[in-house]
Amino acid sequence: MAPETDVAQDLEHTTAVDRPSGALYRQVASDLREAITSGSFGESGRLPAEGALAEQYGVSRGTVRQALALLRADGLVTSRRGTRRVVLGGARVQSFSELLSFTHWARSMGEEPGGRMESLVRRPADAAECEQLRLAPGSEVYVALRLRTLSGTPVMVERIVYPPRVGELVAQLPPDAVSHTEFLREHGILFTDADHTIDVVAANAEDARLLGCRRGSPLLRERRRTTDPTGTPVEWSQDRYLPGTVAFSIHNSLAASALSRHAREVD
Repeated sequence: MAPETDVAQDLEHTTAVDRPSGALYRQVASDLREAITSGSFGESGRLPAEGALAEQYGVSRGTVRQALALLRADGLVTSRRGTRRVVLGGARVQSFSELLSFTHWARSMGEEPGGRMESLVRRPADAAECEQLRLAPGSEVYVALRLRTLSGTPVMVERIVYPPRVGELVAQLPPDAVSHTEFLREHGILFTDADHTIDVVAANAEDARLLGCRRGSPLLRERRRTTDPTGTPVEWSQDRYLPGTVAFSIHNSLAASALSRHAREVD
């Protein structure tokens, strides 16, 4: 790994006067994020000290601290007592500022996405599925169980409930199809908006078998309902990730906050 001073000198940055004043810390965070993900600091390397970063960017130490707080929230850096910020090399960060399929997101991170359909069944929808997908009581749904991999390594189990018009298309795909989203888009099914809920659950026997973890071990769960441009639900899914394989970043503002807190729900 190159010395920290050399890394800092190699990075190209604009000065503070070139950026809108309200976005200084976000620009600093963006520049550092790009340097981290490109490997400029190496895995488990150290960032320059706050004072050095402030001088490098022509900003205050407070602005640098705000930028580092964003990176810490993204799971890109951590702080250790008595040392400078340390770059984390494990989790891949997925932002909710844009709606990306698993395949698109994986490729944007330089990973090779994979998938294997374990089962796809058509059955009557239960009350919760009818509510989430806005289906009439007695409607049928397609329920998919799918293992997702990054560069050949299992990282996530997908459980997706599709309304019939979408599920009938998914049923046409081979079990090892890498992307369902791209195929559905070609057939006029667009994924444009989503509501996300993130929590931690214990791995069940099925999760343990597919992910190679112990039953009862913690998994990061993302529950998501996705709608098309007309607001019609096209999927209701539950993704369970192995710890350390993904981190999620969420941007909030007073104008429009996308983050809400709820009481713990029983799985």
